Amino acid sequence: MRYPVLTGFLFLLVACNGRQQKVKPVLEKITESVYASGLIKSSNQYEVFSAVSGIVEKKMVKEGDVVSKKDAILYISGVRPQLQAENAHIAADNASQAANFRKLEELRLSINDAKIKMDQDALQLQRQQRLWAQQIGSRSELEQRELAWKTSCNNYETARLRYAELQRDISFNEKQALKNLEISRSLASDYTVKSEYSGKVYDMLIEEGEMVNLQQPVAVIGDAASFLLELQVDEYDIVRIKPQQRVIISMDSYKGQVFDAMVTKVTPFMHERSKTFTVEARFLKAPPVLYPNLTCEANIIVAEKAQALIIPRSYLLNEGFVLLTNNERKKVSTGLMDYEKVEIISGLTVNDLIIKPAP
Repeated sequence: MRYPVLTGFLFLLVACNGRQQKVKPVLEKITESVYASGLIKSSNQYEVFSAVSGIVEKKMVKEGDVVSKKDAILYISGVRPQLQAENAHIAADNASQAANFRKLEELRLSINDAKIKMDQDALQLQRQQRLWAQQIGSRSELEQRELAWKTSCNNYETARLRYAELQRDISFNEKQALKNLEISRSLASDYTVKSEYSGKVYDMLIEEGEMVNLQQPVAVIGDAASFLLELQVDEYDIVRIKPQQRVIISMDSYKGQVFDAMVTKVTPFMHERSKTFTVEARFLKAPPVLYPNLTCEANIIVAEKAQALIIPRSYLLNEGFVLLTNNERKKVSTGLMDYEKVEIISGLTVNDLIIKPAP
């Protein structure tokens, strides 16, 4: 819906035949705008939600407080997750390399013993082979030495495999225990609701002792000093809205005052129910005091001309005609318009005199 930005203008009005009024077109500035309603919002304003359900144990901040990123906002009662985190910590300590040092050391000693035995059996086998080459000793003694050496080789290799397997198990168990500890700590930390950004607490939506659920916001936080305008523009007008366009803002909180702003963002998505688009704008010079959710009305300037030939809109017939003084209907081409005046592109000059149609 288009509404005007009011500017002063003067037409030459002539009383004639009693109530009949006449006017001549004049050259002056005309501005066309698109109307939008909206709200004031803090920059980065967002609702804080809890990741878990539970009873609010303690509120750490109040309305008006300034918080930093990751500051605690409130604590939710949760003994069980805390105990689970402590239990996971104990399990992680027990599964660590340091806690299993003795088991590894025992297997290392077993490997050393098996290596010594293997080396000794190898020497005994070599000695027996030399004797056998000299036809000293029996075939049975040689075979026994060979069997002893092979057995000690197998025992050595088995000890090495047992050590490697234990090392893998300890490493896996340690990583798994540390991951479980990380998960438990994360679950426990969910019971502390924290701020995602630095800013100001504008509202606390829950009290101590009340129940929190996952769908219920617990606080509203936003920038402490920077504000934006969130405007709703009708689908019929959205194609005319672009970033950098000037916006004139009026607010119930500042009666009789207007403020300049500029379009910064046009959200390319229509709300199905309201058939509107969200347009963001920022003040060029903001009012001294602002709060989130203050209402505002906006006129987004979509076109303007410094020198346009204009007539009062009430003198224009619906079909795009005007009445001359001889009651002749004359076709005109129109341009910019608001609800008080309309630009005449062709069909009239500043010297023409037209009559106001009867209501």
